[in-house]
Amino acid sequence: MECWLRATEAGRVAGVAGALVFILVFIGVRGAEAHGGTEHEAQSGEADAETIPAAFAIPEPGSYQLPPLGPAADGQVLTSEGAPTRLHELYGDEIVLLSFIYTHCSDAAGCPFATAVLHRLGTRLAGEPELLPRLRVLSLSFDPERDTPDAMARYGESFEREGLDWRFLTTESEETLDPILAAYRQNRIPEVDAAGGETGQFSHLLRVYLIDRARRIRQVYSTELLETDALVADVKTLLLEESPNRRAEDPGPPRERAGVVLASGSGDDRTGYESAEYTTHSRALIERRGRESDLLGRLSPPPLGLPRVPVPPDNPLSAEKVALGRRLFYDRRLSLNDTISCATCHIPEQGFTSNEMATAVGIEGRTVRRNSPTLYNTAYLDRLFHDGRETSLEHQVWGPLLARNEMGNPSIGFLIEKLRGTGGYAQQFERAFPGRGLAVETIGMALASYERTLVSAGSAFDRYLYGGDALALSPAAQRGLALFRGSAGCMACHAIGAQQALFTDNALHNTGVGYEAAMGSGGGTVGADEGTRRVQAAPGIHLDVPLSVIAQVSEPVPKDLGRYEITQNPADRWRYRTPTLRNVGLTAPYMHDGSLGTLADVVDFYRRGGAPNEGLDPLIRPLSLSDSDAADLIEFLESLTGGDVAELVADGMAAPIGNRGQER
Repeated sequence: MECWLRATEAGRVAGVAGALVFILVFIGVRGAEAHGGTEHEAQSGEADAETIPAAFAIPEPGSYQLPPLGPAADGQVLTSEGAPTRLHELYGDEIVLLSFIYTHCSDAAGCPFATAVLHRLGTRLAGEPELLPRLRVLSLSFDPERDTPDAMARYGESFEREGLDWRFLTTESEETLDPILAAYRQNRIPEVDAAGGETGQFSHLLRVYLIDRARRIRQVYSTELLETDALVADVKTLLLEESPNRRAEDPGPPRERAGVVLASGSGDDRTGYESAEYTTHSRALIERRGRESDLLGRLSPPPLGLPRVPVPPDNPLSAEKVALGRRLFYDRRLSLNDTISCATCHIPEQGFTSNEMATAVGIEGRTVRRNSPTLYNTAYLDRLFHDGRETSLEHQVWGPLLARNEMGNPSIGFLIEKLRGTGGYAQQFERAFPGRGLAVETIGMALASYERTLVSAGSAFDRYLYGGDALALSPAAQRGLALFRGSAGCMACHAIGAQQALFTDNALHNTGVGYEAAMGSGGGTVGADEGTRRVQAAPGIHLDVPLSVIAQVSEPVPKDLGRYEITQNPADRWRYRTPTLRNVGLTAPYMHDGSLGTLADVVDFYRRGGAPNEGLDPLIRPLSLSDSDAADLIEFLESLTGGDVAELVADGMAAPIGNRGQER
């Protein structure tokens, strides 16, 4: 979670939902009190932030997005007055900067540098009083033995600036501090001298975390990225999320900005729901706003890192087909009882999947035994569904339309006749398919045309590998990329090419997930004894529920044999299609059954060598990865979120939703 780099193409992405900006800066480095050049000037307040140019181009606030990178952990800390409190209490309802520092750091490129940049931030914002009340800067010591509350108070006196809310924190002990460091993936290693004694200095990496009011990490800055103007741009970008009808430099009348996008954030973000520290930040659906995109125009050229979209010769793309398919995709009247649309399980703001359920739920709450796969980049797949049973999007769409436990239509003819009687569809089909109109083939062709436009790339990874931007990936993500390509063996199935990367081999593999579920307890986590099942009842609260009680309220979890159910070949038992990893940070939970809730769970599963069984793919083997390696690998995976996600989400939010009795 070190760094989510800002997009470098202004105007490609719109702002997301949010509110006050609470900048939390956790900075890690080595060293002590040396301040030279600009650092000293910043402390004295004499440096003008505008005179210190950034080392890279700063994009226009609001022209890019800062996707959530995960929850910001809580922990017990002490204020400089010695009062005990918790980080989440200090975060309050604002956007904050928190730095991990220690006061005797001697590395001018470390803690002193970070503190100087934050000090310059106060100077930089002196002329923007509307921002200052929405910021809080927190600097937390990772040396509680020396940095007592009194020491932090004395240290903070040098950086006082009117209007900037900057607080200096410590902890009671290393035992209190260690869980916080682990949660933020911070390492600090005491340095030793030639005799083996500790010098009082620490080796660690500089990191600064930008956290929104929902207590989600939105940006992580390394030394190379920690620029005053970059901080200001990112803060303004988050502020624009809460005010979708204006831009920072143009506070014009809301009616003039009605089309500006609130790209995500409707409902309740469940990031970190598995933790007892989860806090709800529900947003009213009335805040949901969108903006139509030129979906067809996005494909020429395709986003950085992807090849040209393959289009079948018998279904060339057209604006009319894409518009029709988009309307169908979000129309709940395509289900038997007018309650379920394609977007019910493939939710734009949840990675075009569903983050809230391991497996999908169809009409009337009927059980679907598999996870909703993401629709990002399905245009490049030559096998569809988890078991690869379809080979074209045109044919695939009919699976959920006719499935009894999904959209529930009893027949093809039933749905065709229903659409003929639904306002405007017959005419729209004729415009999109002259002379053919509304038919079984054209329904599939229209939906497939829309889905082919959901291509997403231009991620930090793409900018680094294919765009030549050496700063686009953080050092940890670069280490993760090396592991991905090397000793972790990920690239054997999730391919990366010289000019583009699909992150899938379009093949099927037995990783053991299906075997473990089929041969185990029938799904779920076993409780304290074999007669119970562990069920999460609330954030961080799990109950061991007797299987007899579960049986009274639910049907047995159906066994899933994967590709075998299609081929009846025993060698295909528990084999499933390799998913793309693009946007994987947005598409939890993972695996065909949604059984792994986080990327950390996925990495741990592969570190164990999957679930051994006689059909286990030979590519799956235990991995000798340290915890630090695993963290680097996760950081790399999180760098695969496309720079165009907000645009596609906003377009989905702008689509009409058909309701029962609605004519159009």
